[in-house]
Amino acid sequence: MSALRQDGKSAAAFRTISEVAKELEVEQHVLRFWETKFPQVKPLKRGGGRRYYRPEDIELLRRIRDLLREDGFSIRGVQKLLKENGVQAIVKGEEKRPVAPPDTDPVQDDKRAKLGEVLRELKEVQGLLQASR
Repeated sequence: MSALRQDGKSAAAFRTISEVAKELEVEQHVLRFWETKFPQVKPLKRGGGRRYYRPEDIELLRRIRDLLREDGFSIRGVQKLLKENGVQAIVKGEEKRPVAPPDTDPVQDDKRAKLGEVLRELKEVQGLLQASR
């Protein structure tokens, strides 16, 4: 008998896009976007285009999410890792990663700091606008 998860479904059961989005803590549109960028993610599509994700799809999506959000890879960087290492190595976390450059570019660091300041200011303005509603 297959183990049951907290949601009462078998670990081998297929999941809907809403279940996967909730589990991975991403929006549904992000999952649909990732499908366009990573052809290795292939949920089954039923009538009306309803998606059903297999457990292996979910594990790949989890790794893609982690590589993008936690490890700082770009979409192109994750695509390259998948192409060079294959899905299984990525899912297992055994991918060969590029070596980071030995030092950083001070010009880029300055630009990043300035953009960070602009972002903080924009968030302040957004908060003021929301408070005034």
